[in-house]
Amino acid sequence: MKSNLPAKIRVIFIKLEKSYGKKRWVVHSDPLSELIATILSQNTSDFNSHRAYLSLRSRFKTWDQVRKAHVRIITNAIKSGGLADIKANRIKVILNQIYEENGKTNLNFLKRWSTEKIREYLRRFQGVGEKTIACVLLFSLRRPALPVDTHVLRLSRRLGLVSEKTDAGKAELILEKLVPPQQIYQFHLNLIEHGRKICKATNPLCRECVLLNNCNYGKNHMKLF
Repeated sequence: MKSNLPAKIRVIFIKLEKSYGKKRWVVHSDPLSELIATILSQNTSDFNSHRAYLSLRSRFKTWDQVRKAHVRIITNAIKSGGLADIKANRIKVILNQIYEENGKTNLNFLKRWSTEKIREYLRRFQGVGEKTIACVLLFSLRRPALPVDTHVLRLSRRLGLVSEKTDAGKAELILEKLVPPQQIYQFHLNLIEHGRKICKATNPLCRECVLLNNCNYGKNHMKLF
């Protein structure tokens, strides 16, 4: 199977592009903003995390104001995102750590660092895992990292890009080697969109799937109906 994977990736990439369009690789926000936004996205829906982030930004003008605020006030600002107590404390601790180490509350200096050095630096923060780090790299620093969320992991398993038992961390390493760096941004976004619209966790719409011919899971699922 391994020898056919590069060709399979190309086919999947092209079919998804035809369905969801080309994506121009753009910077979404500065590194610290992306880090906090991704922390808020943990264990909740995109809608709730986005609402919590907007609430936090409307309450505080700068991240340094968030750092200085009482954790209870931060909690109230992000309560719509779920797990507010845990996330508020986590954010405050990280902001304090960044300030104590660098004398400022931003991560713009990461732009000058190598990707591996950035990974090592961000791993030190409690609650910051590989997916969160990959989001900062991909969406803020334009580095070819591939965040593996539930959609990406589900589709990667179903399409046979990784084995069924592969966890998110290992899947990220595998996919980053399989997908050409210049295609990672679009591949990631289109795979997520396909997961939301077609290849759902339950009741996947296999009959409507442009990837059906490339998906053993889908073919087997169709046989059940």
